[in-house]
Amino acid sequence: MKILLLLLVLVLASALAAVDGTVINGTTGKPAPNTIVSLVQPGQGGMQTLASVKSDAQGNFRIDKSVQGPQLVQALYAGVLYNKVLMPGAPSTGLEVVVFDSTSKAGVAKVSQHYIVLQPSAKDMGVSEGILYQGDPKLTFNDPANGTLRFYLPPEAKGLVSVTINAPGGMPIQRPAEKTNQPNVYKVLYPIKPGETRFDLSYVIPGATPLTFAGKILHNEGSSALVVPNGVTITGGNLTLAGQEPKTQASIYHINGASFKVEVTGTGSLRPAEAAASDEDTGAPSIEQVKPRIYEQLYPILGMTFTILALGSFLLYRKK
Repeated sequence: MKILLLLLVLVLASALAAVDGTVINGTTGKPAPNTIVSLVQPGQGGMQTLASVKSDAQGNFRIDKSVQGPQLVQALYAGVLYNKVLMPGAPSTGLEVVVFDSTSKAGVAKVSQHYIVLQPSAKDMGVSEGILYQGDPKLTFNDPANGTLRFYLPPEAKGLVSVTINAPGGMPIQRPAEKTNQPNVYKVLYPIKPGETRFDLSYVIPGATPLTFAGKILHNEGSSALVVPNGVTITGGNLTLAGQEPKTQASIYHINGASFKVEVTGTGSLRPAEAAASDEDTGAPSIEQVKPRIYEQLYPILGMTFTILALGSFLLYRKK
């Protein structure tokens, strides 16, 4: 009897220590057989693959591993990784992992919004750009040759730019920007899946007198705006003042056309005042003192995220 009970306990433990489900092709609505499915553990050293299997003829998969801490189920389909986040305590069986057919056809994914935030200081100017793509509901846009995102980087940035991507079903990741054969135009190789994908760019322009900033918009669709904090003014063509964001008092300018050039005066930041005060009160070292140069604009990135949400509400309000 004890042996039978022990065997029963082992069987139950094996059943509980498993991740299983079905891979579904969201383009066709049918199961996706022969898809590589992996259980991945994020950590300080990066992503660690715990186990990998291949889905059967019905798209079913099973990984005999227990879920400990946040983990990802990744499905590799047509050269693109699709993620499903597993949080502690959430069901790990009966999962549905959705994948999609891929295409390199231009125009499948479209830019819905593009914001450029200028934050000049006494020594330089941090620039944060947020580019929001709306993916096709049934297809993934993937163009390894030309990149899915192409953007203009001012020559003053000297090629130093940080690119962070927030994609559906995943966590923020960084990708390098690669030069193209066009002057000052860079590309990012990252598939744009159904749903909304946001690319956050961050770079620094050296200080100058006068301080000028010139940019180019490489996408034909969507709205583009230039944003400056309270205390900063800009003058130049191809801009229309849309108003101020109520909470931050940031000025919002619509960008008219494919290029613009402005002269920037004053200094300002979207960094919360309480954060700056906290640094002064505690004497803690600033971000600039402990991070490499390319990450000096951590607060502009956070400010960019907040601004996108706030400006989105503002622009929707103006349409009413």
